[in-house]
Amino acid sequence: MDFDFTQITAQDRYRLLTNFVGPRPIALVSTLSEAGQDNAAPMSFFNVFSHDPAIVILGIQTKADGQEKDTVRNIRRSGEFVVNMVDMAIADAMLVCGLAVAADVDEISLAGLTSAPCDQVAARRVQESPCAMECRVERLIDYDRRVIVLGEVVHMHVRRDCLDAEGRYVDPDRYQPIARLHGDNYITSDRQIVMPSPGLESVLGRLKVGV
Repeated sequence: MDFDFTQITAQDRYRLLTNFVGPRPIALVSTLSEAGQDNAAPMSFFNVFSHDPAIVILGIQTKADGQEKDTVRNIRRSGEFVVNMVDMAIADAMLVCGLAVAADVDEISLAGLTSAPCDQVAARRVQESPCAMECRVERLIDYDRRVIVLGEVVHMHVRRDCLDAEGRYVDPDRYQPIARLHGDNYITSDRQIVMPSPGLESVLGRLKVGV
């Protein structure tokens, strides 16, 4: 089947894109309101795009009535946010943070999570998260009903047991983030496989044998 994205509805584009582009890691984004209150919301249009500079990207749609979400308003005003990665231990709490509540509700507290101070931004991180990235806005790209947020990671908090003994690489037995597939379907990285590169010489050698 073929789908002309210039002709189909936005909802159909969403359905196709989110069904086939996945799994998508989840960013539990925490921000600070103008009154100094914690706000947190999960975003599955999220990924890391660069290490030099260290850039993460969020795609945040407006509410159904076209109004900007609290997360976007806080990001625009403060120019900062925190990306808290999600594992199974806080998966249910992440879903609570995604509920449509009033702007004056502290989702971190509502979800039974704990906020902790950051080192370089005023927004607070989720203490239970295995990895939290303090970010400053690098740029915002506005569309009619969506804003693309590019944030530079300026500080990272990692739970010690998620790393190997040298503190250099992730321990896959301990750090197992979840990601969204489509709808209410998620996946966890508790089944990982190792796929080393075959090397160019090996591939060329096989081609020569087949000649």
